[in-house]
Amino acid sequence: MQQRSRSTRWKILAGLATVAILGGTRLAIGSDHQDTPDVEANPKQDMTDVYAFPSPTAGRIVLVMNSRAFLTPAGAASDPSFDPDQLYQFKIDNDGDAREDRVIQVTFSGSGASQQVQVRGPVAPPVRGPTANEVAEVTPAVSGRINSSLGSASGIQVFAGPRDDPFFIDLEAAFCILPDRKPEGGALSQPCALTPNPSAPFYFRNPGTDYVDGFNVLSIVVELPSSMIENGAPGKLGIWGTISR
Repeated sequence: MQQRSRSTRWKILAGLATVAILGGTRLAIGSDHQDTPDVEANPKQDMTDVYAFPSPTAGRIVLVMNSRAFLTPAGAASDPSFDPDQLYQFKIDNDGDAREDRVIQVTFSGSGASQQVQVRGPVAPPVRGPTANEVAEVTPAVSGRINSSLGSASGIQVFAGPRDDPFFIDLEAAFCILPDRKPEGGALSQPCALTPNPSAPFYFRNPGTDYVDGFNVLSIVVELPSSMIENGAPGKLGIWGTISR
């Protein structure tokens, strides 16, 4: 069955994104996903989007990291598991220096529908930066089986599993505009078959075509009190995600 989660469609036009919230909005930096052949060959490494938004419950914040682009509902049903060899991290800058001050680390063990998820943090990062990442030597704050709601409503709550991709993009048109971003194989690797549309910018069609409609992603959703990641008082937070070995 296809998983739906379109009620909140926060869109960030990058797979690795920084978001400033709780005191202002600012898109700071971002990079496209599937930048390397290694990621294209290992789709569970592919981070599609990172989202951050206030929870409906006052004083709480929701963080979402999506990976595994173009996962079909059938594929999600047959293998809903994350890569147990990867470290998934939310990184939080709470003092404005563009360096992570707190991290939420997510790891997985096992495979298939019985896979287990472990969430550590928020904690000070064992190491800073995009490389040489380490798992913090702390007891997981939340752990349990994927595809289930874990944790407590007053503390940290976690869900990890397949969901409908909430992003909207006419990917065929995007690759006509940026042909150097095309994948190495598949239908989207072929030469552009579209012609410029005078009623819409560049090659985008009017109405737009949602190329990812009907596809799933693997989502990690963490909700927690915002005070756990703030620097002593509410303010701007820079939030981004990494997936690394």
